[in-house]
This record gives sequence, structure tokens and C-alpha cells, in this order.
Amino acid sequence: MYKKYFGLRETPFSIAPDPRYLYLSELHREALAHLMYGMNSDGGFILLTGEVGTGKTTICRSMLERIPGNINIAFILNPKMTVEELLASICDELGVIVPEKNTSIKVFVDYINKYLLEEHAMGRKTVLIIEEAQNLSTEVLEQLRLLTNLETNERKLLQIIMLGQPELQEKLARTELRQLSQRITARFHLEPLSAKDISAYVKYRLAIAGVHNELFPAGTISKLYRLSGGIPRLINLLCDRALLGAYVQEHRLVNRHTMAKAAREVFGGVDPRKRWRKRLLTSKTALIAMIAFIGCLLFSFGYYYRDRLSSLTDISMGSISLEGIVNNVFAGPGLTILKWLPGFPQDSRTRDAAFQALFRQWDMDYESRFNGPACHYAREQGLRCLEASGDLKSVLTLNRPVVLKVFDSEGRPFFVTLTSLKGQNATLVAGKRTFSNSVKLIESYWSGEYTLFWRPPPAYNENVRPGDRGSMVDWLDNQIAIIQGRKARQGGGKVLKGDLLKQLRSFQLLMELTPDGIIGAQTIIQFNNLTSG
Repeated sequence: MYKKYFGLRETPFSIAPDPRYLYLSELHREALAHLMYGMNSDGGFILLTGEVGTGKTTICRSMLERIPGNINIAFILNPKMTVEELLASICDELGVIVPEKNTSIKVFVDYINKYLLEEHAMGRKTVLIIEEAQNLSTEVLEQLRLLTNLETNERKLLQIIMLGQPELQEKLARTELRQLSQRITARFHLEPLSAKDISAYVKYRLAIAGVHNELFPAGTISKLYRLSGGIPRLINLLCDRALLGAYVQEHRLVNRHTMAKAAREVFGGVDPRKRWRKRLLTSKTALIAMIAFIGCLLFSFGYYYRDRLSSLTDISMGSISLEGIVNNVFAGPGLTILKWLPGFPQDSRTRDAAFQALFRQWDMDYESRFNGPACHYAREQGLRCLEASGDLKSVLTLNRPVVLKVFDSEGRPFFVTLTSLKGQNATLVAGKRTFSNSVKLIESYWSGEYTLFWRPPPAYNENVRPGDRGSMVDWLDNQIAIIQGRKARQGGGKVLKGDLLKQLRSFQLLMELTPDGIIGAQTIIQFNNLTSG
């Protein structure tokens, strides 16, 4: 009703989980990164929790847009079911045909196992996603754990992603579910948006819907934060109703009075924050226990972190520091700041055009020798692709030019190449045109997705894990020796364990990477940054 009045192409504050409207705050990016990390692990459980309406489902949908095509996905949307009903639902989702009227748990599991083995043999992975997982019974959770026992000698055959409210964490902390809890390879609790994030969130959704004017002044945003508590779903409900109210009043901006009236209509006169406060007060005992637990956790972490840092006596960074890397990355000339993405022709907005510019940064001509996807061509030239999600800080620390997926002023996605960052300005290339923009402006139009090239060591074929041995482990020991300013230990066949593994994890912590002890792309890139490898 109000779209034409405000110049909107579509409704900007729908509560449907549309990935296009996912605003990646720092917390949301971290949640997405945890899901992607878990998806790339060898199996087990991935856990994403958060209050109602914080964006768990939308983040999951965004993750699904980023996964390769060789992954089978099964959804369980209503987990209030028996073990037999759960197994039958999984079979239905995966297209597994079982004998008619079967109720035997063993038969269900045997058929699921047969399906998983067949898909694994064809190079396909299977992922089960469970919404509202806090409603799972203890018996069903135990059966899910048993399903993750289905495995080959190399890896587990089924990965399970559970999305749920905070009660799920409490349930998994029970003694009888400790075996399942130990199998969670990635977990994240999604908090509400901060006051600062709400303003960017509202502007982002309006921009995707086609409007860049400020429809919600700062005072209204402050009121919105107090009313919504930072919960995205409540923000959407309030903003949608407030826009309707402003339209009825023939106002071009949403004022505080209109927002307050919208809140009375949405909440029926009941302040939702009072509901949350009551809920918290009725859980006083649990809260005290949680505080005690956090205290113990912090105490333990102090010793853990102290031990990790003490091992870095062993990895002296000398004059090189993470701050130095960040401050000196992409040193390039500052250019005049232009308006966001001025009228580039469509052929300059394609993924191929962006990769052509990226290859030019590596002194390679992709345009004249194009013979397939960019990442395939990069591999032929001795490079590898890293496709990831994050923020500009993570891009900074990787110290490589990158292709960014951004949105134009009409909300349509396209691609540009980020070639340098200097202060608050960034230099971008679209097609063969170079221009500059503010970092803040770029971040507001950037999806968080990026692709870069990196050069692996000659011995690298795949990620090296704790317990592995070979040329890449010898390479690691040599890299650490360079950083320490010592000679590498003689002899080959070193094993990634003991002190060497401890030093690797310490290095990953210092570089703000997940200290998983795996020699993968980002770890190799950081060593290359410090040793000019």
C-alpha cells in the first residue's frame, strides 16, 4: 500500500527469510562463518541458537546459497515427533524408499545408511537441517547422535545442523546428552542487533527495496531500538507498521510518535521487553548458575590462553605485527571519492569482468586466454581460489586483492575487484574502470562474500590435519623457523603433533584464525604474508 508513496519496488520489512535482505552485522557474519566452517568439516553436529526472530533461519538460507551442488539437503521443520516419525521424515526428504507401513527403527536406519553410502561413493555429501530444534525430545536427540555414527573409515556420512532457541543449549547441557554435545563441531549463539547495527540494518533493507533516502531519522531509530530490543523480526514488524502509519498521515519521514503508535498496534499495548524481563527473572537460579559457569570458563580460558601465548616465545614476530599487516595492506594511491557505482555498463558488472581485473593484479591475462571458470584457470597458473564470507578486516589480514559481490542502487547483485585500501578509502575496479569509494559505503552494499587468489606451496594438495606427516608438515616447520629466526630442523617426515601442532595453533590464534591445527588456505596465506612465501 505504501510502496509507491515512498518509491519502493517491494516491501522492505517482510518477515519472510529472504537471503537478499540478510544484513550481515559482525555477529551475523560470525554466525555464517561458523556454519560454513561446520559444513566443511567431516561430520557431526552444527549448532546455531538465538532468541526468536534473531535471524537464524535467514542465515541458514544464506549459507545454503553458498554451498556447492554436490550436497543433498533434508529439512525437518516440525521436530515434535517420535523417533520413528523422525526417521520416516528423513527418508521422505531424501527420497529414500522404505517398505510400505514399516515402523522398525532398524529398517529405517539400514535404508538411510545404504543411501548415505551410495551418495558418498558418488562424491556427494548429505546434510540434515532441523528447525526449532529445542522441541526435540531426548529420545530423538539420542537417535540423531546414533545416525552420526554412520561413517566410512575416512569420514562421517551425515552432517546435522540444528537451529533453535536458547533452551536448546540448556537441553544439550544435560548429563544424558553429553555424548551428543561432544560431537558439536561448530556452535554459535546469535545475539540481538546493537543500537549501531539497527540503523545500518534499516538502511540496508530500504536500499535493497530501492530507496536510499533516510525514512527513519536518528531519533526514530533510537526509539526503534528501545522498542525492539534489537530483534530483527520485531524491527521488521515495527518498521512495516510505522511506514504504513506515515503513509496514512502523509508524512515523508517516520517520526517517534508514529513509531510508538506502531508498537502499540504490533504488541497490543504490551511492551515485549517486559515479557523478556519476566522470563529472565523467573530463571534467576539458572542465571546464577550460568554466571558461576562463565566465571569458571574465564578462569580456565586464562590458563589456556596464557599457555598458548607463552608458546609464542617460540614464535617471535620481530618487527612484524598483525596491526602492521592491517595498516600496510593494499597500499595504493588515494582517488577522488565518487558516488556509489556510477553508471557502469552491464558488461562491466559481471563476474568474469571482475576476475579479469583480479588476474591483472597477478600479471595474468584471463581475457585473451579464457578457457573455463576463473578458479580452474587460476589453478592452471599455479594459484588457488579462496571463496569466503566475512568483513573488510578479514580481507585486510589476508592481504590479497579480492572480488566482492555487491549490490547496485537497484538492489541487483554484481561484482567488483577491490585492489587497495588506504585509510577510509578503497580502490575498486569494475571492468576496466577504476574508482574510489569510502569503506563504510562499500560495506553497506557488500554481501560479505569475496573471492581471492593465493599461491600454495609446491607440496600442497589438500588440507593437512593433526597427526598427518609429509612434505607440507616439513614446510610448516620451515615457516615457523623463519619467523623464529632459527634454522629449520633437519630431516623430513615430521608429524603434525606435539610442540609443532601447539605452535601452529598459537600462530592461528595470533592471526585471529580458528585454532584447529589444520594447514589450510588461510593459514598458508598468513605464513606467506610473514615469510614472503
